[in-house]
Amino acid sequence: MIDLVATSLSWILLAAGAFYFFVGALGLVRMPDVFTRMHAGSIGDTAGAGLILAGMVLAVGISLVSVKLLVILATILFTSPIVTHALAQAAMHAGVEPVLAGKGGRSAPGSKAPVSKKASPKTRRRGRSGKAKEASK
Repeated sequence: MIDLVATSLSWILLAAGAFYFFVGALGLVRMPDVFTRMHAGSIGDTAGAGLILAGMVLAVGISLVSVKLLVILATILFTSPIVTHALAQAAMHAGVEPVLAGKGGRSAPGSKAPVSKKASPKTRRRGRSGKAKEASK
């Protein structure tokens, strides 16, 4: 009886994880800008992998394999949100603005995220200074 419950719960977790991966993949295709796509991918990755690994732990039972699966699960749960945050910060630093950042807080459906033409002072490339131009002549 306990084996039936563990197997059933394992299959439910595996199916839920596959559903999260599918929804995350669908979000990557359907979302309008890089930030919402990144959010969909991150949620699909973290929740999908977490549920699938939890289902595999239940299917395997208590063993060395389940400990290894739990280590993989902990690694994914810690690294995936951090990587997504770092990518979002890099996109913001590069000048990519969210679609909803326009006037009024909303934008037209289906529009792409505008890319800012103005570079930040750290990334702006400067020409040679007057002294460097004179020295090269």
